[in-house]
Amino acid sequence: MPRRTPRFTLDRLRTPGRFPGFLKTASVCALIAGLLSPLSQVAAAAEVTAANDYCGGQCSDILPPGENGNATLAQILLNQAFGTQPEHAEDQLGPYANLAKGYPTLTNATINTFFNDASFGVASDQVASTLSPAGRSDVTIVRDKKTGVPHITGTTRYGTEFGAGYAAAQDRLWLMDVFRHVGRGQLTAFAGGDPSNQGLEQQFWRNAPYTEADLQAQIDNAVANNGTRGQQALADANAYLAGINAYIDASDSGRYFPGEYVLTGHKDSITNAGTIDHFKITDLVALASVIGALFGSGGGGEVDNAVSLLAAQEKYGVAQGTQVWEAFRERNDPEAVLTVHDGQSFPYATKPASPQGEALPDTGSVASEPLIYDATGTGGDATATATSARATATALGSARRGMSNALVVSGQATASGHPIAVFGPQTGYFAPQLLMLQEIQGPGISARGASFAGLSMYVELGRGQDYAWSATTSGQDIIDTYAVELCQDDYHYLYHGTCTAMDVVEQKNAWKPTTADGTAAGSYTMRVYRTKYGPVEYRATVGGKKVAYTTLRSSFMHEADSIIGFQMLNDPDYVKSPQTFQSAVQHINYTFNWFYADSTHTAYYNSGDNPVRASGVDAEFPVWAQSAYEWKSWVPATNTAAYTPASAHPNSIDQDYYVSWNNKQAKDYSTASWGDGSVHRGNLLEDRVKKLVAAGGVTRASLTKAMAEAALADLRAEDVLPDLLKVINSSTVTDSTAAAAVTKLQTWLTAGGRRTETTAGSKTYADADAIRILDAWWPLLVKAEFEPGLGTGLYTAFTANLPVDEAPSAAHGPTGAHAGSSFQYGWWSYVDKDIRAVLGESVQGALPQKYCGSGTVSSCRDILISTLKTAAGKTAAQVYPGDTLCAAGNQWCADSIVQRTLGGIKHGNISWQNRPTFQQVVEFTSHR
Repeated sequence: MPRRTPRFTLDRLRTPGRFPGFLKTASVCALIAGLLSPLSQVAAAAEVTAANDYCGGQCSDILPPGENGNATLAQILLNQAFGTQPEHAEDQLGPYANLAKGYPTLTNATINTFFNDASFGVASDQVASTLSPAGRSDVTIVRDKKTGVPHITGTTRYGTEFGAGYAAAQDRLWLMDVFRHVGRGQLTAFAGGDPSNQGLEQQFWRNAPYTEADLQAQIDNAVANNGTRGQQALADANAYLAGINAYIDASDSGRYFPGEYVLTGHKDSITNAGTIDHFKITDLVALASVIGALFGSGGGGEVDNAVSLLAAQEKYGVAQGTQVWEAFRERNDPEAVLTVHDGQSFPYATKPASPQGEALPDTGSVASEPLIYDATGTGGDATATATSARATATALGSARRGMSNALVVSGQATASGHPIAVFGPQTGYFAPQLLMLQEIQGPGISARGASFAGLSMYVELGRGQDYAWSATTSGQDIIDTYAVELCQDDYHYLYHGTCTAMDVVEQKNAWKPTTADGTAAGSYTMRVYRTKYGPVEYRATVGGKKVAYTTLRSSFMHEADSIIGFQMLNDPDYVKSPQTFQSAVQHINYTFNWFYADSTHTAYYNSGDNPVRASGVDAEFPVWAQSAYEWKSWVPATNTAAYTPASAHPNSIDQDYYVSWNNKQAKDYSTASWGDGSVHRGNLLEDRVKKLVAAGGVTRASLTKAMAEAALADLRAEDVLPDLLKVINSSTVTDSTAAAAVTKLQTWLTAGGRRTETTAGSKTYADADAIRILDAWWPLLVKAEFEPGLGTGLYTAFTANLPVDEAPSAAHGPTGAHAGSSFQYGWWSYVDKDIRAVLGESVQGALPQKYCGSGTVSSCRDILISTLKTAAGKTAAQVYPGDTLCAAGNQWCADSIVQRTLGGIKHGNISWQNRPTFQQVVEFTSHR
């Protein structure tokens, strides 16, 4: 039944999100009344016996907004009309939000005020329901009263996985259906032609344009290549699917299926006509392709790199231009924060002494490959065209917004002597959430944590009996760009000297208005041309020859392979030590940083199938599609190759501490994205954790505080603003406007430089003026500092490689604005190095020249003051122009986090935090 809105403060959304205007008639009340009695599942409370749990009540987790991501039509209508929430749809959002103001007084005893108790099992007096799905006797699903998390206990492996599938469908059926259609490039036909739907399917299908045969081949290969574990994974997947489909049948006949099926025209609310398609095994691969592309596929951007290199060489000449380009690229910046900081070196994708096979485009010849053809209606209007352009830029760039952070401290520095970890993935904020919580206990499986909906046959990030693990996106380069020489016409290319036809893969989509999405009718065909070197992404000429640039990803056609690693992580008989943990995650081909903690040890490992490149190939740039420059032992038919050995991946056991916020992994290990320099958001963790470890006596509360404080920090303010003010204050500031701005900035800096409310729920920032000034000033000062020296052409090219800024209010990535994650990509390192050089301070890995004011303090000061005055004069409405959720000038709202609607239930804004979506706080007290 719907429940009352909780006490924590939310800023209610001003529009009905993805369901525009569908509640604007009085007849909705009658419709609600007729739908208020969907058949519910009633079950008696029963005690569940917990499996072996060595955490001693010191494991906690949180995943907003809530476990329940399914809602009947009646519940959706009540939410849209009155803001009421289905049970357990929002009960983790309040505790999550409240940490932003509650962390200063946090103690170990109060951690679970802001997190869930993640102990195994459910106390008898906390059991809300017990269900034997489909009447099975070999599995039960127990849900707890506080959060409604499913605790799945099976006596057989099949029953356990059947229960996992059933519970997943109970909590995320609509979301699972949405994302299997995203993975197949069919979202608009399924859910409507809203521009956001168009952008989402285009972004992901461009990188993974699979046919049904391709999806099935992935499954066949994963099973065939992994022996007994491969066979077990197939059996687990089939049992999981049977559970999903059993819930579909039960909810359909009982008429308590998600209401979105009615609102999108798939079901009739009166007659129950229509179908909810059963899931099949290839749907799981389609889902995995989306998750892998979004969070675990580092690389790309070689064509953008080539364009900016050519711009640098055009301005400075080849030698000096290359030097300038390398300085801004920061492949191996000596001042970059490292996850493995004990001096170990792990060379990968480093600059070759004599690059071979480079295929740089002729200046001005590059054009991105069209994806959309034969568009009609809203599939081809101006909005659709702009949406496609953004989706293309996101899909082809190297700036993968992987997000996620980890803080792990060895027992040598903790009060208890046991390691402590605070870690989790930043996967954006959605309603329903992409992840779901669960506990699974059965033969060969014992874990609690989060899994992506529709892939939850295993816990993917969480805890076992006496260990916990998590991941952050790493971003090392597993994607290369090849220049295939065209022959005959634009759709044939030379492969080892033979003119070969490109394969064509198409997906035709059409949509019409529905209650959920009023977008007018439209259609288009997505068409991808595939070569043995991957899909075509650009066209250009190289030395006058027509070429197609393709992208070859090592995980292409291999998204299903990682299932083996996740299976191992859930197996208590496999993971018993940091070494066996590292062995498990070596089976995951996504580009992730993996972290581990038990009662004695900590560990780290960087996963991904890193291809062994031909000698002399520079991974930063396109190379010719010729056998001499292919990956070692590459087999096009299966897209397999020789990969770097596990020992060559950054790895470590029992380092004093580990931090990761998508920063550089280790010395000499190059990542594909730009920005791993002297100032990175990883520094916000590094500085705090290093200080805690030096002092000793670290506790769960103190480490959580460090994370929470970093989550509110403005990276520009904390790490760059002090030096900017040094330059400005090198002589007395006489201009009254500039002086007032400097005073405000200094006051904010003294207070900590954090973006935090005056009081909980005030929806007003302390030091609001200073924050407004810095938000307005940063892009102005960067342009004024660098464009005169670089020239407009090169400056613009570099901004295509690395955005200038990423403030909390910025719109970026697949989730748009209000996504929480901030300060991942920006020019803060360039500004830091340049200003320090101007001040005469020591700079390792310095830029090739001083840019601010041509290197003199006085001229640099003039630039900073001039741009500061302009920024100070900008109104809040100019800095925060407003959107469909926020009025112009509403600074707090512009930054605020929104659970972006992927279904019918809306949630309110919460105050900005830059922290993991799912997060664990763990300290194990003993070991098996």
